[in-house]
Amino acid sequence: MRRVLVTGATGTVGQWVAAQLREAGAEVTALSRSTGDLTDPGSLPLDGVDAVFLVWPFGTAEGARAVVEAVAGRARRVVYLSSAALRDHEREVERLIEGSGLEWTFLRPHAFAANALRWARQVRAGAVSGAYGLAAMPPVHERDLAAVAVRALLDDGHHGAIYDLTGPESITQAGQVRIISEATGIPARWEEVPPETAHAGLLARGWPPEVVDGVLRAQAALVADPAPVTSTVEEVTKTPASTFGKWAAEHAADFRTVPGAPPTMRAARIHRFGDASEIRQDEAPTPRPGSGEVLIEVAATSFNPSEVGLRSGMLPEVFQATLPHTLGWDVSGTVVETGADVTGLAPGDRVFGLVSGAAAEYVVAPAAILARAPESIPLADAAAVPVAGLTAWQAVFEHARITPGQRVLINGAGGGVGLFAVQFAKLAGATVTATASPRSAAAVKRHGADEVIDYTEAPLPGGMDLLLNLVPLPEAAAGAMAGLAPAIVTIATPIEGGTHFVARNDPQHLAEIAALIDDGMLIVDVAESHPLSALAEIHRRAESGDTRGKITIYPYG
Repeated sequence: MRRVLVTGATGTVGQWVAAQLREAGAEVTALSRSTGDLTDPGSLPLDGVDAVFLVWPFGTAEGARAVVEAVAGRARRVVYLSSAALRDHEREVERLIEGSGLEWTFLRPHAFAANALRWARQVRAGAVSGAYGLAAMPPVHERDLAAVAVRALLDDGHHGAIYDLTGPESITQAGQVRIISEATGIPARWEEVPPETAHAGLLARGWPPEVVDGVLRAQAALVADPAPVTSTVEEVTKTPASTFGKWAAEHAADFRTVPGAPPTMRAARIHRFGDASEIRQDEAPTPRPGSGEVLIEVAATSFNPSEVGLRSGMLPEVFQATLPHTLGWDVSGTVVETGADVTGLAPGDRVFGLVSGAAAEYVVAPAAILARAPESIPLADAAAVPVAGLTAWQAVFEHARITPGQRVLINGAGGGVGLFAVQFAKLAGATVTATASPRSAAAVKRHGADEVIDYTEAPLPGGMDLLLNLVPLPEAAAGAMAGLAPAIVTIATPIEGGTHFVARNDPQHLAEIAALIDDGMLIVDVAESHPLSALAEIHRRAESGDTRGKITIYPYG
C-alpha cells in the first residue's frame, strides 16, 4: 500500500486529493497543525511516505528549499500544485523540485471553479459587481484537478510532466454568474463597473495592491485573448472534465447559505453633522438581535435625497439622529440570525423594509416591520423600493384615492418616488400626465405615462382632476400650483388647499408592492448601483443636482 503525505489537506483541492487517494486504497497522512508544519521541515511526518502532494501556501519561496530537501530525503515522488500564472515564487519552487532528484509532476490550473464562491454574498444580493465581465476562462472543477494529482501520485509515467489544467469550456465572468443563477434559482446578474472602482473595492476587502493589479491585468488580457481550453483532465483520468454548470449545481447550497456574522462590519457613518466629507467608512461592531428582532446581511440600501438633510444637520426636529449615526433607510437582505420571540422569519429568508442604519454590512431590525422581498428581481434591487415605493403607494391609494378615468398630473415623475407613482396611478386607472427633465423623459414614458412634459420648456397644464407634487418648490411656484387641480397631494413643499404627508412604514403595503413586482405589474428601475465607499460622492452629486432615479448602495467592494 502506497503512503502519501497530503499538504493542504483541508483546502479546496487537498481535501479532494486525500479523499480520492483513500478511495484508491492508498494510506493518507494529512498534514495539519498537530502532525507537522511546512515552516519547520523537521516536523513533517515523512516516515514511510512514498509520495507527497505539495501545496506551497506562501507568497514567496522563502523556506521552500529546506522543505524540498526534506521531502527528497525521505520520499520518491512529489506532485506540486503550481499555477498557470507561474508567479515568481511558484517558478522558484518548481526549479527547486526539478533539481531535487525526486520524480516530479507539476499541476498548473488556469482558474479554479471554486474561485466563484467569492461571489456568494453578491449572488445572494442578486448583482455581482466587477470589471471585465467579458474576460473568458475555462474554470476547472477542484475534483478534476485532484483526480489528475492522484493519478500522478499513484501511477508511473508522469515524471517530468507539466499539466496545464482547465475545464472543458471557456466562460466569461458574466457567463459564470448567469450559470450560477440558473443553478441556484437566485436571480443574479453581472454588473460591470470601471476598473478603478473594482480596484478600490478589492483593496477595501484587504487584497494586497500587487495582487489586485495582477488580477485586473490578467482579466483585461482575457477579454481580448481568452485562456485556451486543454484536454489534459480527460487524457490523464480517462474521464471528461466537469462543466462549470455541473460544478455550480453541486455547490448551489454554498451560494444560498448565509454564514454567521463576523464580530465587526463596515458601515457608512457620520460622527458629526456637516458636508459629505463627514461620511466615514468605519469598522463597527456587528449588532446582535434582541427580542423580536432579526439580524440582516445587507444586500443593498439605497440613497434618498432626504438623507442629505440628515447628514447636514438640517431639520433636526424631523431627523432625530444620535451620533455616530449609520446612514441608510432602505434595506434588502437575508436574515442571518433571529432574536427571541421571532416568528415567521428564519435564517436564510430574503427580506426588505424601511430600517435605519442600513448603509452597512449588517443591520438589526424588528421582524414585524419587514416584508419578504420580491422573488423575481435581484435582492439588491429590492432596496430601491421601501422609501420610494411606500411614499408613492400612500400618495396614490391613501391620500389621492385615484379612481379610474381621472386625469392626474404628476410633477417630478423622473425621481425614485415619481416612477413608482406613475405606475401606481396607471394601475388605479388614471390618465397620467407627467413632468420630467429630458434625461428622465424616456424612463417616465416607459413606466406608463400617457404624456410627458419637459418642465424646463413648457408650463404645467391645467384642467386636471388631481395634482401629485413630488418636488420641492419655491414659494411663488407653490402658490401658482394651488389652482392647477381641485385636489392636490404633495410630499415635498406644502401647497395651499392640498394634502401634505410624510410616508410611514407599513410592511403590509410592502408585501402588496412585492406581489405586484412578482406578478410583472410593477417595474423596479435602478438607475445606478455603487459600493458603500462611493456614498459620499453620491451625496455630493445629489447636492449639485447630478442624480436621477433610484441609486442602490451595496456594502461589498
